[in-house]
Amino acid sequence: MIKLVRVDHRLIHGQVALSWTNSIKADCILVANDTVVTDPLQKATLKMACPHNIKVVIKTVEDSIKAINSGKTDKYKLFIVVGSIGDAYQLIKEVPEITRLNLGGTKAREGTKNISKAINVLPDEEKQLKELAASGINLEIQQVPTDTVINYK
Repeated sequence: MIKLVRVDHRLIHGQVALSWTNSIKADCILVANDTVVTDPLQKATLKMACPHNIKVVIKTVEDSIKAINSGKTDKYKLFIVVGSIGDAYQLIKEVPEITRLNLGGTKAREGTKNISKAINVLPDEEKQLKELAASGINLEIQQVPTDTVINYK
């Protein structure tokens, strides 16, 4: 069961590993990221950031989609973390079960527009968010579980 999908360019860190997993009662974090999969040091670092009772799985976005749609992840209370809006868009378009997206943090880059304290989007990403919102996906801006949820719309 998917508990939450979160965009956070930092992937796993204190807020994700502790605050969010406890708040949503997740027992597995799935990092869907094409870059981390090929970096053994970053994979080890992300796994070390989590409590020992939380399973951490790191897959490409495409392999994550296949695993979720195959039912392999159904036994977990799954917290999916992606590093970009583009990755979240791809995941949501191919996994009908996802109806909610938490926007936690995207760093400022050249050409981005700041839409909240920690969310910076490129024009293409803004277009993807608008498309997701128009299709009924609940887009929430919330850095930590104790923050007030701000609806993207």
